[in-house]
Amino acid sequence: MQFKYIDIHCHPNLSGLKENQDEVIAKMAEEGVLGVVVGTNLESSREAVKLAEQYKHLYATVGLHPNYTQKEKFDISNFSELLKHEKVVGVGECGVDYFRQSTSAPGDTHQDGWKEKQWEVFKQHVELALEHDKPLMIHCRPSKGSMDAYEEVATYLESFGQCPDIDQKGGGRHVKGNMHFFVGNVEVARRFWSLGFTTSFTGVLTFTKDYDEVVREAPADMILSETDAPWAAPVPHRGETNHPTYVRYVAEAIARIREEPVEEVQKTLFANAKRIFVISSKI
Repeated sequence: MQFKYIDIHCHPNLSGLKENQDEVIAKMAEEGVLGVVVGTNLESSREAVKLAEQYKHLYATVGLHPNYTQKEKFDISNFSELLKHEKVVGVGECGVDYFRQSTSAPGDTHQDGWKEKQWEVFKQHVELALEHDKPLMIHCRPSKGSMDAYEEVATYLESFGQCPDIDQKGGGRHVKGNMHFFVGNVEVARRFWSLGFTTSFTGVLTFTKDYDEVVREAPADMILSETDAPWAAPVPHRGETNHPTYVRYVAEAIARIREEPVEEVQKTLFANAKRIFVISSKI
């Protein structure tokens, strides 16, 4: 089977797609789409691993989403066990989310200490990624009208340096990964690119020009495609349930913005994903 596209972040393990899971996954294979199924808590992470082991064209990442950190304890031992599975290619989604707090209505706020808890759990994910030599799948949402979360995460990741893995006495350890559903500006994007972190984009590119500059400025080897399905469906399916096969619309949007041939962009996106998530030897 020949694969043309790769969706590096989708959720057939969650409500919205899980109800028709077999059909969704079969359609991906039919249309030549590889997929990385992303866990958001322990249950969905286990489901992601199960799907990856069941289907040749699926892979998995495992982690605890920042918005779940006050609802579920992050059990490192359970996630460490999941990371031993061959088709688990990353840690996450993990990170920090300030947007929900900044847009909450009165009486609809996080518990006290929500920010500290998110950072505590995020740092545990980073340690786990370093221990298992896996890339991070980072969820990062800044406060409304701000780049705060991106800037803080970039500063934290920069503290590890840009050198390859070395002993801690040598001055740092290498972290790697992807900034999922990137909605930052060029300035913060360049900080992540300089660390070797890719930025992935969704179908949002099909109905807003807000991120065109970032897409144009991105080094060719630092950009990835995703759907975040079942959310954020692209035009011409906006308002519907998103589907991993709609990643082709993302590739087409990236090609249009960068004024490059679609076929070449597809190949580049595919190669980038295989490099970052080290899946080239498994297909």
